Amino acid sequence: MDQPPAATRRTNSPFRKRGTPLPTAEARRQGDISQLAYLQMGGRDPAVAFLNADHDALGGRPLAIATASAEGYARVAGVIRASAAPAAMPEDAA
Repeated sequence: MDQPPAATRRTNSPFRKRGTPLPTAEARRQGDISQLAYLQMGGRDPAVAFLNADHDALGGRPLAIATASAEGYARVAGVIRASAAPAAMPEDAA
């Protein structure tokens, strides 16, 4: 007795795999730079805006630059740290 081929299950999920996943080192750098931006820039919205906008001094989108190489990560991390507002020092610490 022949059985019909199993039907493939269709979903409308936006999380379908498309292409190949990032290599482990690139995925780690992407996660690390996202976390650094989130913590240093005061939340999700400013971090996402910075990481996805072209940055003249870096020569492109910070997220792509940081993900591509360790040197790119260091450059973007430096810009994030430099642009973060310095923490207020207590008066008696001076």
